[in-house]
Amino acid sequence: MAKKKTIRTIPQERTPIREIDPRERVRNFIEVACGYRVEDALNEAERCLLCPQPACVEGCPVSIDIPGFIQKISAKDFHGAYKVIADANLLPAICGRVCPQESQCEGVCPVGETLEPVAIGRLERWVGDLAIAENWSNLPYIEPTGFRIGIVGSGPAGMACAADMAKAGCEVTVYEAFHQAGGVLKYGIPDFRLPNSVIDAEIDKLRKLGVRFECNTLVGRLFTIEQMIDEMGFHAVFIGTGAGYPSLLNIPGDSLNGVLSANELLTRCNLMLARDTFGHDTPLTIGRQVTVVGSGNTAMDAMRVCLRLGAEKVHCIYRRTRAESPARAEELHHAEEEGIEFHWLTNPVEILDDSKGSVRGMRCIRMELGEPDDSGRRRPVPVANSEHEIETDMVVFAIGTNANPIMGQTSEIKLNRRGYIEADDDLATSLAGVFAGGDIVTGAATVIEAMGAGRRAARSMKAYLGIRDTEHPGRAVAGEKLFGIDLAERNFVRLRAA
Repeated sequence: MAKKKTIRTIPQERTPIREIDPRERVRNFIEVACGYRVEDALNEAERCLLCPQPACVEGCPVSIDIPGFIQKISAKDFHGAYKVIADANLLPAICGRVCPQESQCEGVCPVGETLEPVAIGRLERWVGDLAIAENWSNLPYIEPTGFRIGIVGSGPAGMACAADMAKAGCEVTVYEAFHQAGGVLKYGIPDFRLPNSVIDAEIDKLRKLGVRFECNTLVGRLFTIEQMIDEMGFHAVFIGTGAGYPSLLNIPGDSLNGVLSANELLTRCNLMLARDTFGHDTPLTIGRQVTVVGSGNTAMDAMRVCLRLGAEKVHCIYRRTRAESPARAEELHHAEEEGIEFHWLTNPVEILDDSKGSVRGMRCIRMELGEPDDSGRRRPVPVANSEHEIETDMVVFAIGTNANPIMGQTSEIKLNRRGYIEADDDLATSLAGVFAGGDIVTGAATVIEAMGAGRRAARSMKAYLGIRDTEHPGRAVAGEKLFGIDLAERNFVRLRAA
């Protein structure tokens, strides 16, 4: 029997990941983090204590058996490690790159109480990349149920729901407004952080499950949610459209030429390929000096994109301090390495006109932190007589998003006061048979939280349709039974006559 591992016996240092030099990477869109090699993965896997009651599983929104897959890595059963992950998450190469592990699974890792936590995200990414390279898939036997499921939105919530419903034997169709599937993964995250080739490879796994993707289809304009249920023959619908409607500050000058949202910048660059000067219909002219307002992950992406598109200088304006920045520590570190100029405790009050309708600068005011607000963070307070100007010819707002109003405008679905879809604990909406989850319900959150919502909605949809959920067999049923199975459960089984 293997000797029990302790903090003293495991490798003490977190295994580093190789990265492209900042001076080289700012000239291209090649992925910055190169990933683990086999020896790196094996070394880092040895740092896991294989806790009998793993807090990391509780910290994962989709409940991956983290010690289980790490133990498989240590045993050099790499395909087995992938199977363990794929039971809960079909997108490990994506989640291993973009999920905030430091505040989820790694944030509760007991190793982190004494040393740096186990690099769970890097290990997950390594397994996911190996699965893509080796063309592994985890396709269960699927018995068709006859149910048709419509998914609105092909982002992480929609993909997770689609995968679970396809595994349950349903015929699943995913509708995507853009011309490529992937949702925010495609339009919102640059290649240097999440390559499109990785997204496409993970989406192909859903196609192998039988999931159909219908792109260039804007639900709410071509047809409504009600029509999907009443006329198009879907037995249940999941809405996972995200929250991509950008917020602006509504300050003087925000309608000038040269002012845009991070959503527009990233969508045009990532999805419409505006980063390529020739051969595409959506060219994007970048200013000489760009100023990005905000300090979340989207702001980091926007700033780093602008550098790669040729900006001479990129400024970050944020009204709190570096300690309050909502961006992942890794993304903030990469931005600093690449030369982004940060203006902490600074807030814009006006965008200045060059007298020709374009941006020539930004007037800002210095801030100081006062008492905590409702979020628990100290509230920024303006400092008297501290206004100053920053020279800039392009301003990008990355200060959050809102729900796109199209669903509320085109259906009778109930919304909350902020315009998001109202859903109960089971993610059921006010329309019978219609469920919703992810950012369109909660507001902006993480990729893995959206995936968790998609899986939770799938469980509720299976219960609504009466499909036995083999992953959660403890669901209480009541009523007349046949061979121990509730007759309300619409299941099918092949019997061979002797």
